[in-house]
Amino acid sequence: MDPIFQMPVSKDTLEEIALSSDEYEAIVDRLGREPNPLELGLFGALWSEHCGYKHTKALLRTLPSSSDRLLVAPGAENAGVVDLGDGLAVCFKIESHNHPSAVEPFEGAATGVGGIIRDIFAMGARPIALLNSLRFGCPNDAHTRYLLNGVIGGISSYGNCIGIPDVGGEIFFSDRYQGNPLVNAMCVGLIEEGNVASASAREPGDLLLLVGADTGRDGIHGASGLASRSFEEQAEMRSAVQVGNPFLEKVLIEACLESIKLPGVVGLQDCGAAGITSAAIEMAERSGMGLKLMIDRVPRREEEMTPYEVMLSESQERMLLAVTPGKEASVFSLFEKWDLDATVIGEFEIGADVRIFDKDDEVSSTPVVTLTDAPEYKLTGKKPDWLSDIQKADLTKIPLPLKRPELILLQMLSSPNIASRFPIYRQYDYHVQTNTVIEPGGDAAVLRLKGSKRGIAVSTDCNGRICYLDPKIGTMIAVAEACRNLSVTGAEPVALTDGLNFGNPETPDVQYQLTQSIAGMGRAAEAFGIPIVSGNASLYNQSSGKDIFPTPIIGSLGLLEDVKKHVTAGFKNDGDLILILGSENTWDHINGLAGSEYLDLVHNQVIGQPKINLDLEIRTQSACREAINKDLLSSAHDVSDGGIAIAISESAVIGNIGCSIVEHLGNRWDAAMFGESQSRIVISLPKHNLQDMEDIANEFKVPVKQIGKVGGEYINFGSGTVSLLVCDAKDAWENGFSRATAD
Repeated sequence: MDPIFQMPVSKDTLEEIALSSDEYEAIVDRLGREPNPLELGLFGALWSEHCGYKHTKALLRTLPSSSDRLLVAPGAENAGVVDLGDGLAVCFKIESHNHPSAVEPFEGAATGVGGIIRDIFAMGARPIALLNSLRFGCPNDAHTRYLLNGVIGGISSYGNCIGIPDVGGEIFFSDRYQGNPLVNAMCVGLIEEGNVASASAREPGDLLLLVGADTGRDGIHGASGLASRSFEEQAEMRSAVQVGNPFLEKVLIEACLESIKLPGVVGLQDCGAAGITSAAIEMAERSGMGLKLMIDRVPRREEEMTPYEVMLSESQERMLLAVTPGKEASVFSLFEKWDLDATVIGEFEIGADVRIFDKDDEVSSTPVVTLTDAPEYKLTGKKPDWLSDIQKADLTKIPLPLKRPELILLQMLSSPNIASRFPIYRQYDYHVQTNTVIEPGGDAAVLRLKGSKRGIAVSTDCNGRICYLDPKIGTMIAVAEACRNLSVTGAEPVALTDGLNFGNPETPDVQYQLTQSIAGMGRAAEAFGIPIVSGNASLYNQSSGKDIFPTPIIGSLGLLEDVKKHVTAGFKNDGDLILILGSENTWDHINGLAGSEYLDLVHNQVIGQPKINLDLEIRTQSACREAINKDLLSSAHDVSDGGIAIAISESAVIGNIGCSIVEHLGNRWDAAMFGESQSRIVISLPKHNLQDMEDIANEFKVPVKQIGKVGGEYINFGSGTVSLLVCDAKDAWENGFSRATAD
């Protein structure tokens, strides 16, 4: 292209739709002409980071995505589908709604839930569970509390109204998320008898129907503006945030799931990010056909909307159906029964273009693949010097606290990153649909599968601090912990989904974090032998010029062959033995403090080099599942945030019974109690099961060691080094979150 090329559009216009000058020139080059304003909006949406994955799609191709259980591969449809046996399959996915939630926390979080639900029932799956993974700034900050309360309100309102149980997730606070919260929603859906829906048409002439809500001006530039550029608190972006209606979506679920059983309904697609633009044009791409759109037929709730506004609106609770011509009458009747609109707005045709008409005027004609083929950017993998410096920090120079160990334990139990999340999840209806076996608050939620003795376990996990210290190792740990959460219930991990939350990908530091994190994710998933079936990338997460911690959230799904054979985290019986299964270092050495909650909370430092032994991790989890399957264990709880002292204390508090740990803590009692080395599970069992447990550990070549007994009113560590009443620990753990986030 001529180097003196002058763009006919302003930089402000390109900034509004998150396109660079180079990208605009590429559009002109590919079209052989300048795009008109509508076409520029289409490119802005489809080439946005949110829709086009410009900085991540090359990396995402490297992730493992094959499995004997996989029925629909990632990327082929809205979500991957995994076979569970017994005629059942499950699809699940996690997606972010970070920037909308920063602007309007209630509606941002609510429509994030609504959007992920539509992704799931667009696959023909009935949504059966929700989870959420959240990150906020300092909990004692007034704006953080405003965001927190709004987000929780939006999640609970939408989920409770629509009748899908919210069964799990996690929440984490750090000043690195100040002003830019992370709101990631995960949905799990069940498919019976192989009835998987496709987001494509079959033949030229197939009709495109828009069903559900009328189209308004809400959400315009949501994908290209809010989700694909740096968020600044000063910007006025409320018009880009969608407004949800869970009651409408509830009937939309029923109508759509019923519609795919009708003769002639061949495709189903969600109108999510970029609205009709993304949904319709991506359907055409999947179908290998052209598309004629007649947008004057789109039902509207506002007057004098332009073609640009109609195409880019992200109004919620809308779906597209591909229907064989001549079969649409039954579809109209079905949606009328549910008091929903259904309107023919297009037709698939032979050719390669998407042609958009406003009445009789053709307002755009653009090749489908040109619109959907966003640029790919190669990222640098250079490790920043500052990272090497903090990894090499000498942790032996961290002084022992002046406070007594039991006071530090109480402080840790009260931390908003460790304390019970009951004040949050009590606002959710987690028993609706009557499938919940293990409620929120444990390592993973467990749900029964009606009509089968099987069950599933679901969890999310990621420690952004550890990923900050080593993006590759930190993401491997996130995968391992997400799987460990499942294994300690008795479930075998079978599939993963990822929510990649990072800062500005145009900077070398974030590029390094992205490349290393995805490499670590792939390495860990391959080691576990399970696929990553779906996911989402959310970049440009920063405020006031400061990037968030790299936060690759891992959603995990596991299968229990017999849902009755599960265990929970709480100690059960007086006299049960307490064992550590896993790492040879029963009590942590000093390096286990790297990136720990203790080091941040007590010493205000995020330093050190995290480590994990994936081979030991996999064997440890396998041994735990085998012991649960043989009914040997009374409880199992993974050691993660806060270290072994927190895991044991939580088991005592949840079970409302004390314990005595007789192991000597050594000179560094803080590292022993609060170090976060991986591959450790706290288990309890009756004494008569000890030999069988040791046999299993030997079979899997996993260290196992008896460290104490269940019983009494105290939590005792180190032969008297720490002695804490269970009731005091319970008060700290159960009320710490409310106290930390109180006005």
